Amino acid sequence: MDKIIEKKKGWRAAFTKKALPYWGGALVLALVLWLVFRDNSATLRVNADSLTISQVSQGEFNDYIRVSGQVQPMTTIQISPQEGGIVQEIVTEEGSRLKAGDVIARLSNDNLDLQILNSEAELAEKENILRNTLISMEQQKLSLKQDKLQLQTEVARLRRKYEQNKALYEDRLIAREDYLTSKEDYELAAGKLELVKDRAEQDSLYRSVQILQMQESLDNMRRNMLMIRHRKENLTIKAPIDGELGLLDVVLGQSISAGMKIGQINNLDSYKIEAQIDEHYIDRVSAGLAATFQRQNDSYGAIIRKVYPEVRDGKFKADFKFEGETPDNIRSGQTYYLNLQLGQPENAVLVPRGTFYQKTGGKWIFVVAPEGGKAVRREIRIGRQNPQYYEVLEGLQPGEKVITSGYDSFGDNDVLVF
Repeated sequence: MDKIIEKKKGWRAAFTKKALPYWGGALVLALVLWLVFRDNSATLRVNADSLTISQVSQGEFNDYIRVSGQVQPMTTIQISPQEGGIVQEIVTEEGSRLKAGDVIARLSNDNLDLQILNSEAELAEKENILRNTLISMEQQKLSLKQDKLQLQTEVARLRRKYEQNKALYEDRLIAREDYLTSKEDYELAAGKLELVKDRAEQDSLYRSVQILQMQESLDNMRRNMLMIRHRKENLTIKAPIDGELGLLDVVLGQSISAGMKIGQINNLDSYKIEAQIDEHYIDRVSAGLAATFQRQNDSYGAIIRKVYPEVRDGKFKADFKFEGETPDNIRSGQTYYLNLQLGQPENAVLVPRGTFYQKTGGKWIFVVAPEGGKAVRREIRIGRQNPQYYEVLEGLQPGEKVITSGYDSFGDNDVLVF
């Protein structure tokens, strides 16, 4: 006999075999809904005591940067010997105060000594040649003078004979041949006398020119010798100005060539500050910008006098001059930390500086939730910065709290749970 099975109703019908497909569909739907609406943020648990949490504020943003610079003399003169040689003596040590003309070091140069001896010998030889030439010219001058006197005497004698024979010939007392012979002898002697006179005049002019040329040659040689002797004086290296011997890079026995840099003299009348500035600010830094610094509990001012356009290792150089009073007991090489003002103060949203910037580049930050139990990553935009604050352009409101310590251990997580 068949048994009649009673059909389940109500809540008991949900646990029948026929209800299993419905249960499966419900589970699949629940899974889809969970996947769609779940929070996909990666979460990391962190120790709140190891974090630096700062508050976002509204206030005055001072547009300045902190730069370090070293004190340098405004004027520095390089020491370079005009003459090469071997270092024989070092008279002055680095850091010494010098007056213009004080001896720094002495050199020796055997080749220069040999040049001086050769020049002196050549000068003496030239002087002997000139002296012998003058003697020879004087002897020639005396010889011409003697020939002139002899010819003058002979011309006078022949002229008397010619005049006597002329008178006798006019009286028909001598032959015509004797008269003509005396006339020809007189005219020949007179002609010789004129030649001697012309020769004496020409020789006098020639001697004057030759003596002048030789004298000029001797003068040139004397000047050359004086210059060589002056070169020997250049072997003594002296201070060109009053100042401090800031550097002397020589040792005894060292061979130094002419023009080689061996040191420098610092003019202590005025100083400047040489600062290295990050290339990020190269478009904003120009001559005339003001800066301040603290020294011995006092505040001092400085102004940029020159900006160098060359960038090396991500930095460029700028020179500052002191404005107003200068610190006491100032020394070359001292380091000053300057606050360089780049613009006027403006009201802005501020975030204290922190090491988070090295990781985020100012593009995002972890913002602490109002309840304080976690921090969520948020996109922001940072503008200018100074040694104390970042200027926030977008993404944060005054009163919010943010994590400003380093993010290196947070990985790519979007939520931090304290």
